[in-house]
Amino acid sequence: MKKGNKYGTHRVIEPKGVLPQPADKIDNNMDEIYDNEILIDVQTLNIDSASFTDIEARANGDHKKIAEIMMDIVEKQGKHRNPWTGSGGMLLGTVEKIGDALVDKIDLKVGDKIATLVSLSLTPLRIDKIKEIRPDIDQVDIDGKAILFESGIYAKMPDDMPENLALSALDVAGAPAQTAKLCKPGDTVLIIGAGGKSGMLCSYEAKRRVGVTGTVIGMCHSQRSTDRLRNLGFCDHVFPGNATDPVAMIEKISELTDGKMADVTINNVNIPDTEMTSILCTRDEGIVYLFSMATSFTKAALGAEGVGSDVTMIVGNGYTKGHAEITLQILRESEKLRKVFTELYA
Repeated sequence: MKKGNKYGTHRVIEPKGVLPQPADKIDNNMDEIYDNEILIDVQTLNIDSASFTDIEARANGDHKKIAEIMMDIVEKQGKHRNPWTGSGGMLLGTVEKIGDALVDKIDLKVGDKIATLVSLSLTPLRIDKIKEIRPDIDQVDIDGKAILFESGIYAKMPDDMPENLALSALDVAGAPAQTAKLCKPGDTVLIIGAGGKSGMLCSYEAKRRVGVTGTVIGMCHSQRSTDRLRNLGFCDHVFPGNATDPVAMIEKISELTDGKMADVTINNVNIPDTEMTSILCTRDEGIVYLFSMATSFTKAALGAEGVGSDVTMIVGNGYTKGHAEITLQILRESEKLRKVFTELYA
């Protein structure tokens, strides 16, 4: 087998000298793998919410057009990086082959079912056929192959929950795990997009971390998601709102916090132009965690400067140590949340 680079630079076609994620085109030839790669027989692509929402809008909801857009993205780039959002997603598949240099270094064997915990925006991917599109949960079943690099992380699929349930949770595993790190007892935490997949997990984890002396505020997009989150009972305050309307949101959060605003704001939405709401609803020297891949970090940085806001803004890194275990454990601990996730995603 040919020797590969730990980070996958050997697969980069253009431009040379960059890593696979920012590359415009990577090699997705699966006939031969390098010595430090894992070949995966792909079953399901879990497209990230911002990306799928964008593709679905461009296709006007037409499944055939969605498939055409996805196939075109992969044909041009050798990976599934949405050219308009820059984001990808992750996948579920079965280990088909392990490179010689990795055989004795990893806890995987041929036949193991895994979810990759690295973005499709850097994963060599070949789609042979799109079999089913499930827009309500951002999942697409395919026949195809993918490569996991030596530096890539993954999670073996648990045997105590359905695959689609675990896949949906693992797709956003970074959010609740980062929430666990950022929130401390007594904090007031605002979760924007709290009624969605990552938002519900973050709500649960935030309440566990802030305790009885803290407050968790959940802002949802629709009345349906508001009612669902309220019934879960994780948040002290739940309301529907428009995250792209910072003035209305400031007034609401000021009312709920007696003008103190949030210590920590977690943004989970899948639409653009919510940066200023996140910033202005957070107190000076507070923390804004921008998990949303629809975030414009230019807007966030210049927007905070423009309003004189001294907040610490954290890029939504989808990885933190133990994130897969933390997220799956939430579904094991909360019967109510697992029931909702099962109904929505499994």
